[in-house]
Amino acid sequence: MQKTIFVVDDNDTNLSVAKEALKEQYQVMTMPSAAKMFTILEKITPDLILLDIEMPEIDGFEALKRLKGNSVLSSIPVMFLTGMSDASVEVHGFQLGVVDFITKPFSAPVLNNRIKTHLDIDEIIRERTSQLQQKTEQLQKLQNGIVFVLADMVESRDHGTGGHIERTTAYIKILLEAMIIHGLHTAELKEMDLDLLISSARLHDVGKISISDVVLNKPGKLTDEEFEIMKTHSMEGERIIDQIISRTENVEFLQNAKLFAGYHHERWDGKGYPHGLKGEAIPLQGRIMAIVDVYDALVSERPYKNPFSPEEAVKIIMENSGKQFDPEIAEIFYEVREQFKTVSP
Repeated sequence: MQKTIFVVDDNDTNLSVAKEALKEQYQVMTMPSAAKMFTILEKITPDLILLDIEMPEIDGFEALKRLKGNSVLSSIPVMFLTGMSDASVEVHGFQLGVVDFITKPFSAPVLNNRIKTHLDIDEIIRERTSQLQQKTEQLQKLQNGIVFVLADMVESRDHGTGGHIERTTAYIKILLEAMIIHGLHTAELKEMDLDLLISSARLHDVGKISISDVVLNKPGKLTDEEFEIMKTHSMEGERIIDQIISRTENVEFLQNAKLFAGYHHERWDGKGYPHGLKGEAIPLQGRIMAIVDVYDALVSERPYKNPFSPEEAVKIIMENSGKQFDPEIAEIFYEVREQFKTVSP
């Protein structure tokens, strides 16, 4: 299948010469202006654009800026056709993202060879990029599989928390989407890969793997000593994830997991554990998980208690806003409380 070349030049002679030189090898479409090019780009995506620099209304530099600023069009290789031989022009063009300059007047062999070279390079880049994306997706699936199995192992030991991990993950997704809509912590959140962030929350209770079954599955209320043992799961979670971090390169995912694991029992008023942090000194991951973790514990049945209704759980959380929970995140939680009900056990 022939590749498509756009030739954009306000000089009819240049358009004719370029089309004649390329018509045997490519499907050539000529355009007298950049404005016309952008109109056609709405329907057709070429494999390469030959673009004149000196044109009225929209010159080549401005057209290139617009192309590179468009996520759909930015990957199209662009070559400048120009009679200008100023070094500063070339520097500026390469800074904007042009792949080559063709000096006018040009010969058919030179034009064809230069275009073939760049199309071959572009095809290699696309092929390698596709291969890299496939490998990345495979690694992501592997990572998600390992996380799911590890989280499931932890949950299967804790007989009273069936489904807790998947529910809290669903709550976090709801809460994060609402926070972004309301403009809360958007500067911090936009720096994160939200899919990775949500997935990493599954490891928030990984430290429970170190808690004995006697304490973890006790049917009644824990003694003070047993509760102190249970509290160690937060720091154990940090320790376990730190060990994984030391052996892998996926730091973002694991750092998020570590913050969920180590800080979801901190309190806004500083009376939580294990670090006793207060207010915004508590990582955002911990403040988010604190709300969804407590909500799920409240609405779930446990060996030592009956479940609260969603309405009762919401009331308890809002009564503790500014004490146990970040008040701004609690307000967002209140806004999406009906969505939480759709996830509740």
